Amino acid sequence: MSEEPEWSEHRAEDPSTDQPRHPHGKHGGPRRTPARKWQDFKDSPFFPATVLVLILAAGAGLFAGSYTYAMANPTPHHVPVAVVGEPENRRDRSEFVTGMEKALGSSLKLRHYRTQAAAEHAIEAQQVFAIMRVERPKGVELDVSSASGASVAELLEEAGPKVGKKIGVPVEVRDLKPLDQGDPRGLAIFYISLAAVIIGFVGAIQLSVHARALNPPERIAFTLAYALLGGFVIAAVVDWGLGALDLPFVHSWMILALTLFTSGMVFTMFNTLVGRWAMLPTWGLMVLLGNPSSGGAVSWPLLPSVLGEIGRWLPPGASVNAQHTAVYFPDHQLLQPYLVLAAWALVSCAVFWIWRHRHPGGRPRSSSPSHAAAAAG
Repeated sequence: MSEEPEWSEHRAEDPSTDQPRHPHGKHGGPRRTPARKWQDFKDSPFFPATVLVLILAAGAGLFAGSYTYAMANPTPHHVPVAVVGEPENRRDRSEFVTGMEKALGSSLKLRHYRTQAAAEHAIEAQQVFAIMRVERPKGVELDVSSASGASVAELLEEAGPKVGKKIGVPVEVRDLKPLDQGDPRGLAIFYISLAAVIIGFVGAIQLSVHARALNPPERIAFTLAYALLGGFVIAAVVDWGLGALDLPFVHSWMILALTLFTSGMVFTMFNTLVGRWAMLPTWGLMVLLGNPSSGGAVSWPLLPSVLGEIGRWLPPGASVNAQHTAVYFPDHQLLQPYLVLAAWALVSCAVFWIWRHRHPGGRPRSSSPSHAAAAAG
């Protein structure tokens, strides 16, 4: 009886090649090349998790950097100031203006008005931040407007008397347009606008997660619903609950609702265009860029010039601008902030509607009874 050869998994060889029968290793599986390993990693849940870790780290730095860059050291660049009448002593005015510009580290954009009433009208129209009169023997009368920009008014109030003392001219400062008592720093409008912006796109995110089956018209309708209700609650808490601002309630409510809706639809638009990474452009546009440049925490003349120009055309800046005018300058409404908010909302809705087939979620259309009967037959 012949003995059969003993084949070992590790020792067996192919007679024709003198190579092991299992060229892929002791387990017999194919070797994983670097390209294959990378593909497996991309297909695993670890890939998006790793990307998120990197994005969150970068986002944290950008968030801190954008707010610090815009708000940590506000410096005036060009501050519009009204000058009333023609002073008898032009030298006093020239010395005071030069001293103010040196103290502020910026230039004053002087706009001349014949009367105090005309200059105060310019304050109401938000064309200037202060009014300056130089008269003998009174010296300099400097009227600021905290409602126009609390941070600008504070700088002018501090610098005016110091400059007057240096040049030997008395300076009297008064506040023509003070802020509400419940908002001495002028930040409440920024906070309520910030709340509307963030809750607006967070609401859209939650609809995408928890109400994924909503069809496009339903999604727009529910975005509008939480915008109206959320705007009402924000206004009620700040005005009726805390008394921080004396709001023109319906007007402020509608501004907040429009802000919430616009912010929600901006996320929905990006969710349609880039899918699960929609938070990145939304956060960048609305929070990293929009909020620091909105002029709410730091007035536009004190922001870096680029941010000051961009902020007016983004939803957060438009919301702050509209709300600020509604609260403190109701007789001089501005059309621009409403047009900006409406344009962003309409464009976002249009993009979402045109490419709605790409938006994740929605329900499949049910077949009609005739089609169902035909299919059954």
